Amino acid sequence: MRLGKPPRDWRWLSRHISRHISRYFRDKTTGQGVGRPVQQDAKLSDFLGPRFWPTWLGYGFIWCVARLPFAWQMAMGRALGLISYRFARSRRHICEVNIALCFPELSAAEQQKLVRDTFISNGIGVMEIGLAWCRDPEDFRDRVSATGLENLVAAQAQGCGVLLVSAHFSTIEFVGSLMSLLHPFDVTYRYHKNPLFDTLMKRGRQRLYGAVIERKEVRYALRRLREGHVVWYAADQDYGAKYSVFVDFFGTKAATITATQKFASFNNSPVIFLSHYRNPDNASYHLYFSEPLPDYPSGDEHTDARRINELIEEAIRREPAQYIWLHRRFKSRPPGMPDLYRSKPSSPAGSDNE
Repeated sequence: MRLGKPPRDWRWLSRHISRHISRYFRDKTTGQGVGRPVQQDAKLSDFLGPRFWPTWLGYGFIWCVARLPFAWQMAMGRALGLISYRFARSRRHICEVNIALCFPELSAAEQQKLVRDTFISNGIGVMEIGLAWCRDPEDFRDRVSATGLENLVAAQAQGCGVLLVSAHFSTIEFVGSLMSLLHPFDVTYRYHKNPLFDTLMKRGRQRLYGAVIERKEVRYALRRLREGHVVWYAADQDYGAKYSVFVDFFGTKAATITATQKFASFNNSPVIFLSHYRNPDNASYHLYFSEPLPDYPSGDEHTDARRINELIEEAIRREPAQYIWLHRRFKSRPPGMPDLYRSKPSSPAGSDNE
């Protein structure tokens, strides 16, 4: 059945919501210290059609939840994580495979507990996304602390730009928001296939950061480094063998991108590793900035890729449940190696024992 035009009242409501959200992002952008205007890649009014209504409703829900007391949001995140752990069978399977590969020293019961804790942490991370995109980071200044920030400041003073490397922890969105209070920097991101969601995500970030760089905009990222900016990106996603080398990650060969080495060598930019965590109280956050990596890049892609993986492994071992184990880190395989995720996911968690 072909859908007709939405009712007049609905079109008015959509325009009304769109106008207020646009005003919100515009006001927040002009008020931030980094001072970069929002790039008007798309207008929110372009997304008023019925097929975008579920996205609008989802974003509206996140926006409302972000206004709740912080402790309530953490409790909701925990509940969301537990629900996902029980019913998101495919993602739980991926998480179980990753943890079994990376922590073979743990017993089966310990591995399953880590899987469960990972889902809880990621559920909290979903709540934190709303805080990052829909709230002023100044509201949470007293919740963030940092070690080694002087390393970042000194590295940028060299004038060659700084490559700030990290990994995908569940805290990544909210910590980025909090980090914008401490020092200006640029971020990289991956385009989302839902154009409205991509626009909301990008605008939520543009009000905080100096530049928001899509991962394929390599020249733009290099230009920002040449201009002396800090460019932050996570080096732990699998973008396929074409852009990677296979080196160990927790003892298993993983496609590891070589972009870190190439970015650093372009302008002799110092490379600093960032690790970030949610503290045990689930109410505060801490950031660690390493000293610039000595003798990096070395000129050997495999050596440099393995070195970054070692830093990521060290960061993960500190708080393993806060890493996003739900993505297929070992999706790409060396020639002739089997798919590690092929087996069928298990039944809902606890169904065999409860």
